[in-house]
Amino acid sequence: MRLDLFQVDAFTDRAFAGNPAAVCFCPETPAEGWMQQVAREMNLSETAFLLPRSDGWGLRWFTPAVEVALCGHATLASAHVLWETARLAADQPARFHTASGLLTAERRGGWIEMDFPATPVTEVASPPRDLSKALGVAPRFVGKSRFDYLLEVASPAEVTGARPDFAMLAALQVRGVMLTARADGKPYDFISRFFAPGSGVAEDPVTGSAHCSLGPFWGERLGKEELLAFQASARGGAVRVRLAGDRVTLIGQAVTVLQGSLLSA
Repeated sequence: MRLDLFQVDAFTDRAFAGNPAAVCFCPETPAEGWMQQVAREMNLSETAFLLPRSDGWGLRWFTPAVEVALCGHATLASAHVLWETARLAADQPARFHTASGLLTAERRGGWIEMDFPATPVTEVASPPRDLSKALGVAPRFVGKSRFDYLLEVASPAEVTGARPDFAMLAALQVRGVMLTARADGKPYDFISRFFAPGSGVAEDPVTGSAHCSLGPFWGERLGKEELLAFQASARGGAVRVRLAGDRVTLIGQAVTVLQGSLLSA
């Protein structure tokens, strides 16, 4: 059986930037072990698996090492492919049934807007000793969301200059670690990096789901409901964030770079 397979660069308007994700269309529910093998073969931060349902699409995300409960860029990539291949009409919203509930996406001109759950952070009074040591920083705030640690530092230079000890980070019992600072000038409100070696991704290029925490965190500090963020990885990418109570709208663009067939299904 041949399965349609795409590779999409998400949170960017040009190829070879942003965060690449694989999108695989499955006619029936595949075995978890098989999905994990495909994700390992693709060797991207996430591979998305889409299964048609009467009221939308079942969606699951796998890193090369584990299944994850929430992923922004592979959801963006999935919605982009649905419209690009006319599986959905241009004016029809995408509906995804996931481990994090119903996620939706809509096209707004050249942008895609995704409705995600907010994952706010709570300050950690006694964070693990190895956390700041692993990043080589002196954080002014340490918090934890449902999935990740968040460390705020004083300047963007501390974010871009961090040289993580990935072995130490991998030992932490979390999905990943966000490192963030207020931006030092327009157009961005804040910058970040995201590390998840324990989940099979040393540094993620652009992490949509992390902005479900970063958006509320910076929105409260900056007194803003709409923010523009930059994730300062080697590839880099911008994420527009709109806050609405316990929901977060993540806004980005995507570009298809590969299209083919998966033969070992």
